[in-house]
Parts: sequence; C-alpha cells; structure tokens
Amino acid sequence: MDATTTVAPELGDLTAAELLGAARERRSVVQRGEADLLAIAYEWAVAHLADEDGWNAATFHHPLGDEPISGDGTPLVAEFCIPELGAALGISTDAAKKLIGQAIEMVHRLPRVWRRVQSGLVPVWRAKQVAEATIHCDPALTPEAMAWIDAQMAPFLEKIGRAQMERIVAQAIELYGLAAAQEPPRDEDNDGRFVHIHTPIGPFAGSMRIEAEVSNADGHDLAQALSVGAAALKAGGSTASLDVRRSMALGELARQQTSLDLAGADADPTGDDVGAGVDGGAGGADTAAGTTDSADGTVQRKARRVDLHLHFTAEVQPDGTTGINPIGFLENGQKLALLSQVRSWVRGTHTEVRILPVIDLNTQLSTSRYEPTDRLRRQVILRDRTCVFPWCTRPARSCDLDHVEPFDHDAGGEGRPQPGPTATHNLAALCRSHHRLKTHTGWRLTSPASGVFEWTSPHGQRFRRDRHGTTDLARAGLTRPVPMPP
Repeated sequence: MDATTTVAPELGDLTAAELLGAARERRSVVQRGEADLLAIAYEWAVAHLADEDGWNAATFHHPLGDEPISGDGTPLVAEFCIPELGAALGISTDAAKKLIGQAIEMVHRLPRVWRRVQSGLVPVWRAKQVAEATIHCDPALTPEAMAWIDAQMAPFLEKIGRAQMERIVAQAIELYGLAAAQEPPRDEDNDGRFVHIHTPIGPFAGSMRIEAEVSNADGHDLAQALSVGAAALKAGGSTASLDVRRSMALGELARQQTSLDLAGADADPTGDDVGAGVDGGAGGADTAAGTTDSADGTVQRKARRVDLHLHFTAEVQPDGTTGINPIGFLENGQKLALLSQVRSWVRGTHTEVRILPVIDLNTQLSTSRYEPTDRLRRQVILRDRTCVFPWCTRPARSCDLDHVEPFDHDAGGEGRPQPGPTATHNLAALCRSHHRLKTHTGWRLTSPASGVFEWTSPHGQRFRRDRHGTTDLARAGLTRPVPMPP
C-alpha cells in the first residue's frame, strides 16, 4: 500500500492535533461501551438466576471438578442462559461465562471497583484482572478480606499491575489468617515437589517446556543421567549443542522407561496404555503400543502409544506432480507442524507408524445403525473440525456426534422410513455442553446442506456455522464470518 494512501477518508484532512483528539474520543467511546457491556452481562445474569438448590447453575468444568464462575456468596446463574448472550456477542460460551462471572464478582464483592469501572474513567480490562484474581483465589477470600482488597485496589485501579495485584491478594490472605486455616500439613508427600509439562505457545509445535521441583537426590541422579546420555549422543556422532543433546537424552530416558518390564510377566501388559493415532484427512500415522515376548518368556512393553492427530494437504505442484504441503496442522493444541518435524518424530527406534486411509469429505457415508461407524465418525470430525455451535472452538475429536434430525429407533421395526438417518449430512459434532443445550432447551438446529448448520435461539437469534466459521445472520451483511482454525 502506498505510504500516502488513507484507509479512512473522513480522517484524511484532519490535522495532527485533531487526530489525537479523535483518538481520545474513540478511546472514551470504547471504554464506555465495555463498561456498559459488563452492566448488560450482569442484568442478563440476574434475569436468569439458577434454582434455589443450584442444580442448574453455570460452572467451569475441570477434570478435578467444577468451579463456580464467581466468588463465594454471589448469585448462581442458570447454565443455559449463557450461550445465548455469548452468541449475541460473538464469543464462545466459556468466554460469556467468564464475562458474567466477572460482572457478578464486581457488583457483589468489589463494589468500589465496580463504581470506578462504571464511571468510564478506568480501563475495563484492569478491573477484569482483579475479578479473576479474587474469583479463583485459593484459599477462598472472606467478605472481610474482599472488602479490604476492594478498598486497596479501587483508588489506584488504572495504575496497578499484575504483580502488585497479586501482592495485595497475598497480603489479604495473610492479614485475615486464611492461609493458616486451610494450609494442609506438610509432609514428605506434600513438600512442594512437582513436574509441569507446558503446552507449547506459538504457531508451531516443535518443542515443549518442562518445569520441575524434585528432591536433591533425584535432581543429582537426573543430572548425571542427562550428562551420560548427552556424552553418548556426542560419541555416536551428534553435532548438536550440549543443551540440545541433554534434551534428547531426557526423551531417550522416557522411551527406555516405557520399554522396561516393571510389572513382570504376570501383569496385564496393556492396562495403562492408551490408543493412539496421527490422523490426517489424507492419512496419518501413530506410535503403536503393545508387548513383545523376550527369549526368557518375560513380557516387555513397547513405547507407550500417544495420540498426535496431524493433517497435511496433498497439492499439485507446478510441474504437474503431486506433493505434500510442508506445513500441516496438529490438532493437539491447535498448532501448525512442519513435515520435517514429523519425520524426526517417527524416526526413533521405539516408533511404529500406522497410515490411515484417505477419507473423502465430499462422499456421503451412512449406516443403518444408530451409532456411526469409525469411518463415518472420522469423516464428520474432519469436516466439522470443532463443535458446530456458534463460535465454539472445542475440537470435534472430543465432541459427541449428534443427529440433527433425531434418530427414530422404532422406524425400522414398524417399516417406516428413518427420519433421522446416521449419515454424513445428518450428523454434527457437538461438545457435551452444547449437546445438552440442543436436547433440553429451546435452541433449534437445522442442516440445509452437509456441513452447514443453522441455529435459532429461544429469543429468535439466528446463526449459520459452516466451513468458513460462524455468521450472525441478523448482521450477515455487516460482519465477516469468524474464521475456522487452519
């Protein structure tokens, strides 16, 4: 674009001072709008409170249990009201839960912060940070501690950074004796040791970060093992740096450990293994698990199977030949992956690769049964990529496959045509939350074409979800569809 081209003709004739004034004005409008949006979220919540026993209350679902969307003592909000607000705002259901939880937390437990936000004088994102810190605080904050935090933060909300915010919360915990009341006894099983394997951040999933706190003895043993492993790799011809060789040695330790016969021949050799596959639309590979019999009759494990679902596209090259695009998509973590990375992953001696068959996404598959076949399931997963509820991004591989038109279990026995066949065009990937929403609420789903889904909310909002993403049909001419992951 030419350096003299203006993208907003109405601003092109403004002086420098006028542009700065316009910037301040727009910023004020945005800040006021965000504050109003918080107030709208709160009013929507209090208009849809959960039942007195709280059985239908909205929560965040975690593997270790459910977590409330706002702090202790705040009103509980009905679970099924939240997706409609999220759909109206063009955000996911989880994002709408977070917005509503933050609004409730401010109104009921941070009233001074709420008043400052509603004045329009402070950035809303700072107040949201405070609310998130208090909602998820462990131990839970008492009303007295919350009042103290509110008084400390509200006057300086526009200046407080995350580190200072965390110090204020920690000071409140100490000041009101909350840590001593809930701190578990420290013993050899609860002494601060841990191992964290972090999900990679960034577009390419080439490496992962591991952070650990171990005992002195374990740390020295690990350091010695890594030094020996790095030296062995160098002796074997590796020209990589010491740090790279140490990281490679750590991986070799893991692979050797999973190959050892730790349980003995009488143990179930497959009890802890999990299925695996690297599944691409045109094929894929997986690391295979299983057992081998040694010469003395004992059972040994092969490397543990790990799922890596990869997608690479076959493309016609300029010379007319067909080649594989060197950049693919790794479902695990929604990351890009290089074909060269995959080649290095499968070259290990403990890796056995399985190529999955090509699945044509344009072919209509069907079965007379209620449950889809494995091939039909993989086809729908590859077609939909995510849950098909508006703006939901949960991977389709972890979703339920739902019949758009319900399957009639009595149709075959009574000689009637099946109104809801188990077929490509009548199946949709829905995460468990939105599957329940479709089943138990007034949301209606239709599918005018295979892979195209139209939703109508209880209040008449309409959305289309297809391979391009989500489109708000009430504003179809004003907004672009939200793009799908690559």
